[in-house]
Amino acid sequence: MTAKWDFWIDRGGTFTDVIGRDPEGGLHPRKLLSENPEAYNDAAIQGIRDLLGLSSGDTIPSGLIGDIKMGTTVATNALLERKGDRVLLLITKGFRDALKIAYQARPDIFAKEIILPEQLYERVVEINERVRADGRVEQLLDIAACRPAIEQARADGIDAVAIVFMHAWKYPDHEKAVAKVCRKLGFSQVSVSHEVSPLIKLVGRGDTAVVDAYLSPILSRYVQRVGQELGVLSPLEGGEERWAEGREKANDLAFSATNARSHSEGQSTKRPEGVLSEGTATTSSPVDPTPPGGFAATLPSRGRESPRLMFMMSSGGLTAADMFQGKDALLSGPAGGVVGMVETARLAGFDKVIGFDMGGTSTDVAHYDGEYERAFDTEVAGVRIRAPMMRIHTVAAGGGSILHYEAGRFRAGPDSAGANPGPAAYRRGGPLAVTDANVMLGKLQPDFFPAIFGPGQDEPLDVETVRAKFAALAAEIGDGRSPETVAEGFVTIAVENMANAIKKISVQRGYDVTEYLLNCFG
Repeated sequence: MTAKWDFWIDRGGTFTDVIGRDPEGGLHPRKLLSENPEAYNDAAIQGIRDLLGLSSGDTIPSGLIGDIKMGTTVATNALLERKGDRVLLLITKGFRDALKIAYQARPDIFAKEIILPEQLYERVVEINERVRADGRVEQLLDIAACRPAIEQARADGIDAVAIVFMHAWKYPDHEKAVAKVCRKLGFSQVSVSHEVSPLIKLVGRGDTAVVDAYLSPILSRYVQRVGQELGVLSPLEGGEERWAEGREKANDLAFSATNARSHSEGQSTKRPEGVLSEGTATTSSPVDPTPPGGFAATLPSRGRESPRLMFMMSSGGLTAADMFQGKDALLSGPAGGVVGMVETARLAGFDKVIGFDMGGTSTDVAHYDGEYERAFDTEVAGVRIRAPMMRIHTVAAGGGSILHYEAGRFRAGPDSAGANPGPAAYRRGGPLAVTDANVMLGKLQPDFFPAIFGPGQDEPLDVETVRAKFAALAAEIGDGRSPETVAEGFVTIAVENMANAIKKISVQRGYDVTEYLLNCFG
């Protein structure tokens, strides 16, 4: 046991849960609204302050903290709400619409009007280059010709770029050269397909590079803010630029070594101005230098003055803060729940588990039968991505799902009240939500729910407001049903949506649910 505090944090769309372990080994839970701008800037940091006995705004003594391990929905929410960064796509000439056309899949084969999914990139620049599948260069890369268009995009305020060239997964020299130019032009986020997803197939590799460019800047800003508050060991600010500089130096050293070797063999490898050398593209790449803080971030917390900050990836593994990328963050929060589901079930003696993770915005369900189920090619929020992820099925039915009465029918969700304003019971003027229906029916008791609401964050759920709103809704419906009956109707709909999600990952896949433990959390 270290003489420092350790923290485990789950930052969801509605609530942020923090568990702190003090130097004596005692566990201390803390729950906060994920968004409460009047009280604090970041719920995770505020939770740490609360458990350390610090006031809002106080500097956190980094020497008191050992490890912080966090799962977050920052990237997920940015993708769902389409609030990522503006992205420039650089792609081989002739393939500007390749990612838009994709695989020509038609989810609804009988639809007369085909609605293509929204693209995350804002602008496309075709790069005059082409490397064949066998590595022969068919079209030399002319950097001078493409530079003005890239400079114009940067001048127009686009700060993230995704670079996707044909066959670059195996022959990446052209991508490396253009990436170097983009970094020198000042793009803060450069996602290169052979680094992000070094696998065959242009569309999958390209989609993943675009998602990474779209989400990584937002994720980087959040990680940097958290890191600065905590005083983490690896300085996050400017980290990507230093990593890029290190990569460029490594590439230059590799080219120099190749040049020297060629001279000794009587050959010349002088690199033409503005183009890469003609001939067969090399399959070997210099080893990337360790990202800033990469080795330091893996050191044990004992004996270190600064905390070690790690984030949960969609695959269920942890990574150092400065290596946390957008493509790995989409299921950061739910993936941690799956790992916890399996471990707690194992402690209780069960090896077949169905996980039921009900949150404020959505409900996630997962299946486990002796090994974790993972998917590689997945679609999240209408966006294709190729990265290892836990196989999790999500439905838009959670505690914050807004209740609607329209055209004589009840509907729960898919829109959510989130944390701000949240359900009506949260004392922030929010609409009726599934949480309120459970409060109305007495299934959710204010005495057993954290009193974290109101201006002072010390008031319980507002039962009176919930009753008044359901009474008004019952009067609007006007068919004689009581407010309690109306609330029960909405709960029935939400429960049915969640039950269908469980059926989809179990019964519909041929599993006998009578052999499984239903492990509920959220």
